[in-house]
Amino acid sequence: MKQVSHHGRGTAYRRSARTETGPGLLCIHGSGGEAGVWKSQSRLADRTPVTAMDLSDHGESGSLTAQAGYEALSGYADDVVAVAEETGDRVLCGNSLGAAVALTVALDRELPIDGLVLTGAGARLPVLDDLLVWLDEDFDRAIEFLHGPDRLFHEPSDELVGISEAAMRETGREITARDFRTCHEFDVRERLGEIDVPTLAVVGEHDKLTPPHYHEALADAIPDGEMATVDGAAHLAMLEQPAAFNSAVESFLDRL
Repeated sequence: MKQVSHHGRGTAYRRSARTETGPGLLCIHGSGGEAGVWKSQSRLADRTPVTAMDLSDHGESGSLTAQAGYEALSGYADDVVAVAEETGDRVLCGNSLGAAVALTVALDRELPIDGLVLTGAGARLPVLDDLLVWLDEDFDRAIEFLHGPDRLFHEPSDELVGISEAAMRETGREITARDFRTCHEFDVRERLGEIDVPTLAVVGEHDKLTPPHYHEALADAIPDGEMATVDGAAHLAMLEQPAAFNSAVESFLDRL
């Protein structure tokens, strides 16, 4: 992976580009994840360059925790801005926490972007109280809960579950818990009217973590918002049903 240096740390990213046309798609993972969650979106690189990044303290990126006073969501937004400025990508694609980061960049940073793809997303991302406790006190139980029916996946293969669990354990309990707390505190419901770029909200039809009505609310409140549903998927629709997810994103890119 390549790295871009900023704010005293390095942020890792992987770029697939079989063409240099199009706006470029910058993909941002969710809580406890890393860039590999977007492995199937590299297929879109025939249409436009695709970049998948590791947020600070995830994957191969440097540490945010070592920098005192840095609030996680702000730090993650700085990671995205740094990679986008390095690659020139102008469409931010975020899952869950990554969608919150993408919305934060769109609302609070001066980065010029052409569009947003928000999946497993919401203007507010409340987390079950029990899950927050398990993330602090019983990480195994938290991981088991998240991989239960219609949470991260609908009907995944053992391979997909293994990849997801391994990424979460590699990130570790402390950072994963911080990610979920960041989601729990996130709330931009009163600011969605400020989003001034076309936005696609993509939901897995079975997603219990961020259900379809979260995405309907995004599409309704964002001035140029629309929604797409991926059948046979839950929260990680881009992993579970990549062909359908990619088709929705490609149609959106064609309309930009």
